[in-house]
Amino acid sequence: MKRGPVIAIDGPAGSGKSTLAKLLAKELGFAYIDTGAMYRAVALKAHEQKIDSDDENALKDLCSTINLYFEAKANANKIFIDGNDYSEKIRTPFVSRLSSKVSSQKAVRDAMVRLQRLLAAKGSVIMEGRDIGTVVFPDADVKFYIDASPEVRGRRRYAELKEKGENVSLDTIIAEEKVRDQRDSTREHAPLKKADDAVCIDTSNMELQDVLAKMLKIVKEKLTIGNTHC
Repeated sequence: MKRGPVIAIDGPAGSGKSTLAKLLAKELGFAYIDTGAMYRAVALKAHEQKIDSDDENALKDLCSTINLYFEAKANANKIFIDGNDYSEKIRTPFVSRLSSKVSSQKAVRDAMVRLQRLLAAKGSVIMEGRDIGTVVFPDADVKFYIDASPEVRGRRRYAELKEKGENVSLDTIIAEEKVRDQRDSTREHAPLKKADDAVCIDTSNMELQDVLAKMLKIVKEKLTIGNTHC
C-alpha cells in the first residue's frame, strides 16, 4: 500500500517552522511530528541520568532502552519518555543548549532517525526538524526550508521566554542563536542545511498567515501534479 504524503520542514530555531508545521498539519488534516522535541527529551533524560553529552556509548545505550512516544492531548502533541511527560520541561534555554550537543552524536541521530521513519511510516504527516529533507526523508513529497535572520529569531525567542516569566537577555539570546547555528550547520552528522529541492522561505519580514498561505499553495500544487522538485 502506498503511504500518504510526507512534508518535510527544516530550518533553524526561531524561524517559525514549528508554529507553521502545526498550522499546516491542522489545515491539511495531517499528523504532526516535532523531531526537535525528540532530541530535547533525550538530552534532558540523559542529563537526569548524569550522562555526559560527549559519552556516545552511554547515549547509545540510553536510546536503545527508553520508550519515547507522542500523544495528542487537548490540541497539543505531548512527548513522553517511559511514561513521563517531558513536553514542558524541555522548553528551556538550558535544554536547548544541551540538545544541540547531544543531537550531534551519531548514535543519537541514528536512533532518532529510525524512530522518526517509523512514526511517519503511514504518511500524511508533517515532520519538522533540521535534517528531515536531507536525511530522514530525502524522498519527501514536499520540502520546505524556513529561515529568518539570527536577530529576528533571537527577538522571537526572547519574547517567548519573557512571556513565560524568565529573566533573559536579548543580546545573550541572539548570541546563543548564532552559536547554535554554527554548531548545527557544521556538525559531522546530519548538519542543518537546505535540501537542494526544498522551497526556502525567509520569514524575517513576513506575517505568519502570509507564510502559511504560501506554503499551502505550494503543497496543493505539488501534491496535485505529483512534482516533488522546486
